[in-house]
Amino acid sequence: MNFPEELKYTKDHEWVRIEGDEATVGITDYAQSELGEIVFVDVTALDEELEAEEVFGSIDAVKTTSDLMMPISGEVVEANEDLEEHPELVNSDPYGKGWIAKVKVSNVGELLSAAEYKAFIGK
Repeated sequence: MNFPEELKYTKDHEWVRIEGDEATVGITDYAQSELGEIVFVDVTALDEELEAEEVFGSIDAVKTTSDLMMPISGEVVEANEDLEEHPELVNSDPYGKGWIAKVKVSNVGELLSAAEYKAFIGK
């Protein structure tokens, strides 16, 4: 299982890559493996200002649907349009082409390091 050191993580199994005042958000390799085959990703909060831990969309796998939780506070400014046609990118490349949303950051809050996240999930 892959946990890039340069990313930050949440206990809701999202990862965050912060670059200046913008952050890219996705779900972790662990989360996609637990969900199984991803069949649909829906970002419902495009152009909305949300607080950390608010729902910004959902992700559907063959067997379940899960809410996507904001890992930081900010405005959802972009959704990964490639996931409309290819939701499986979340499975095959969760930290790259399988990113889910971009957020204009207003407050980073508390995030976990890769080591802290690995300890949290017991890896």
